[in-house]
Amino acid sequence: MSKLTIVLLIILVVLIGVLVALYFFGKKAQKKQEEQQAQIEASKQLISMLVIDKKRLPIKDSGLPQMVIDQTPKLMRRSKLPIVKAKVGPKIAIMIADEKVFDLIPVKKEIKAEVSGLYIVGVRGIRGSLEKPAEKKKGLFARFRRKKQ
Repeated sequence: MSKLTIVLLIILVVLIGVLVALYFFGKKAQKKQEEQQAQIEASKQLISMLVIDKKRLPIKDSGLPQMVIDQTPKLMRRSKLPIVKAKVGPKIAIMIADEKVFDLIPVKKEIKAEVSGLYIVGVRGIRGSLEKPAEKKKGLFARFRRKKQ
């Protein structure tokens, strides 16, 4: 065998090993995520609140309790989270919204939200339904693709 085939076989074996490791890691992460989702579903409550403000902020600038910031993984501390500032009863609360729900939350309006701890899972309008946000403008290449089809 030549040196080239030996090198290619070693690279192939390493790639197969990495793919197998990623497969098992992905299954483990998916199982963990399903367990967390089940806990969220079990502990969610329907709460009416007046949304004051909503922004995407880094977790250190969000105003969340220090205990929550300390519990987040190091990699997540730099990413921006969808933060909602709302008046719940007489108190003003700072909550984290789910990515799917964040765009539906209207500012300066009263809503009924499904909340699990500090996490907003779902949103409903108190008076009527919520308006869906306008679709984002499509880029140049997307328009050309659509014209071809």
